[in-house]
Amino acid sequence: MSLWSLVSHMPPEHFTGLFGEFPRDLRSLLADWLENQPWEFITGTDSFCTSAAGALLSAMVEKVRGLTSGNEQQCQVLQHISNLENTYRRDLLRLVAVVKGILEGERAALLKQDRHLPLSFHRRQEELKFGLDLQRLQHRVGEIKALQERWNQMGDGTRACRQTNLQESQLKTDGKLQGNDLPALVLEAMKELEGAKLQVLKRLHIWKRQQQLAGNGAVFEENLAPLQKRCENLVDIYFQLQQQVVAVGGELGSDLLSQLLERLNKVLSALVESSFLVEKQPPQVLKTQTKFQASVRFLLGPRLLQPSAKPFMVKADMVTEKQARELALGGYGTPLSESTGEIVHNTVALEISSTSATSCATFKNMLLKKIKRCERKGSESVTEEKCAVLFSTDITLGPGNLAFHLQALSLPIVVIVHGNQDNNAKATVLWDNAFSELERVPFVVAERVPWEKMCETLNLRFMAEVQTSKGLLPEHYFFLAQKIFNNSSASPEDFHNRSVSWAQFNKEILPGRGFTFWQWFDGVLDLTKRCLKSYWSDRLIIGFISKQYVSKLLGPEPDGTFLLRFSDSEIGGITIAHVIRGQDGSSQVENIQPFSAKDLHIRSLGDRIRDLGQLRNLYPNQPKDQAFGSHYNKEQMGKDGRGYVSTAIKMTVESESSSAFPAQMVLPQFHTPEEVSMSMGIPSASPFHRDLLPYGYLPGDLILDDLSPNPMDEEMPEIAPFSPTRHVSPFRPLLPAPPQLLATSLGNNVDLPSEDEITQLLYEAQMEEGLQPPSYGDPMANPSW
Repeated sequence: MSLWSLVSHMPPEHFTGLFGEFPRDLRSLLADWLENQPWEFITGTDSFCTSAAGALLSAMVEKVRGLTSGNEQQCQVLQHISNLENTYRRDLLRLVAVVKGILEGERAALLKQDRHLPLSFHRRQEELKFGLDLQRLQHRVGEIKALQERWNQMGDGTRACRQTNLQESQLKTDGKLQGNDLPALVLEAMKELEGAKLQVLKRLHIWKRQQQLAGNGAVFEENLAPLQKRCENLVDIYFQLQQQVVAVGGELGSDLLSQLLERLNKVLSALVESSFLVEKQPPQVLKTQTKFQASVRFLLGPRLLQPSAKPFMVKADMVTEKQARELALGGYGTPLSESTGEIVHNTVALEISSTSATSCATFKNMLLKKIKRCERKGSESVTEEKCAVLFSTDITLGPGNLAFHLQALSLPIVVIVHGNQDNNAKATVLWDNAFSELERVPFVVAERVPWEKMCETLNLRFMAEVQTSKGLLPEHYFFLAQKIFNNSSASPEDFHNRSVSWAQFNKEILPGRGFTFWQWFDGVLDLTKRCLKSYWSDRLIIGFISKQYVSKLLGPEPDGTFLLRFSDSEIGGITIAHVIRGQDGSSQVENIQPFSAKDLHIRSLGDRIRDLGQLRNLYPNQPKDQAFGSHYNKEQMGKDGRGYVSTAIKMTVESESSSAFPAQMVLPQFHTPEEVSMSMGIPSASPFHRDLLPYGYLPGDLILDDLSPNPMDEEMPEIAPFSPTRHVSPFRPLLPAPPQLLATSLGNNVDLPSEDEITQLLYEAQMEEGLQPPSYGDPMANPSW
């Protein structure tokens, strides 16, 4: 978005006195072209600045002349061209000052109104500055070459006299030789080359930082072609300057020549080493015995690598945080002594593609076979331990066969060995990606960060994970702050200047719960991504709101008003809070038992809401069919194509004033959980028993609504019911039921424990009841019983 597209809609009084000799209609004609020129960075009065200003005036005239065709105000446009030529051709730097003043005034007016400038503006300014600096450096090399030619035209005696006078008159001030002669020009060019190198390195660091933020869901411009072009352009100028320095070495003196060549080598080394980077990162949560991919790219490879019979090989090794720190402090120039893990298929060739002009090494089938854990500090867990993949290669460049050992370190990686470690490992990665500094010692990150930055991180992660354009709202941040700081009495303003620690994020268990803040939030992410994306994107879910505040919102509302909120007490659950009228006529807010992703895969949220006739209006007053109609699934009636009568699963809610099941429900021929448990020898205190009413929720039941008058399909044999008639001996544990029988009896959606888990549970249950286990040995040593 251009600056003019924003300021052109602002009131003219915001720009009083800004447009004088440069009229506003000419500014409108030039529009964004004017902004895409480096006016701001032409700051001197030397020959280069004058030359650059002259080129800009000529380009401006051509631009305006190109607008004359088809323009209704052609005469006025031609007048502008005449005024430009007459006013500024003899005072080129005056044009620069006038245009610079206009652009600065427009930016100031926009900042006063919006308090910020578009990100694209800052990126464009940085690109303009670098482009102009390259032009300045090219100009300087040309001056050196021209001056050298003049020196070569002098006689030997004249050159010797001038060299002696120059050495006596030159003074060093802040490392810069004063005087407009050859050594001074060379030193000035060397300083500008080093400045351009710093700009390239900074831009590479920014790209790497943006790549890391993309791991949390930030928008990332992955294309490395512009950066590769920068590196190549700067290396081209480097070789031109190096050639000129060597050519005028006799006039510079041996000491100065030696210093310049050393500085030139440092510039080349920095560019070569920094242009070797990880283009595609390995997974930041990496499970052992799992294949993964990654790729590295050498930006200067197409320009500097010579064709070779034997390709250069790139190796990938796993390193600990300590090893990564030592490599960084050593400038990534020391070969790795020992890998901390065994990676299979960890060596590939660095290939140059002539079609895409890239030099890459792509690892397609790497596998971390094992990992050596290092000593952890304090209460640090395995999922807080960070390591990385180090990519390294040895190359030679140019006719002189300059040798370089290149290394590139991946983003921090948390290695896990089991899926249940994934959640905590993601927390470590999220925190590191969000709050690490641009240039840091690996992998140092703050232990405490401002709450506002945490809000930005959570919102970024939420939108990326759910793949929605609808992010979190201020009221959502308020609820999250109350949750993580355990403070329900504070106001939103009270949290603005608070900071949150890593421990509060994912080490400390939330009060009254069995999980951390991140574990709960990640459960919400997973549920929304899998089952609720469209509902959230349509803003049908308030979600992040406490049960207490729900009662305050819904209390004065009419019967049947409801809203959707994420469960505060369960991981990955969503509940319906709705208004009912109690037996005494008072208004009550009830919360239906939360639905998990598994529940919503059985029957969608929209269909569940349609099933419940007591739900009428989505808060504040939107009819539910209007709000959720597009989310209802069409239910088939009659017979399907194979002649079967269709059935439908529907939901009911059990309340104090109604029966548990509707009249049309056909009860399955299964027994209650208590009967099934007793038949298996499991006491009521067993973990198999699930509390049906946790935290005051009303239970919801799914019923099978058979649309046929005959409840039994005639083609299917009737299955005998599961009978609780097995005898339970107080002296000998019951043999575990086969998983197939349990699946048949309890339904295929039940997560069944293994036989070893059932054996352990039975053993512990008998011990709790005071019953002695069999005398023939340790039950865990004799699994056959």
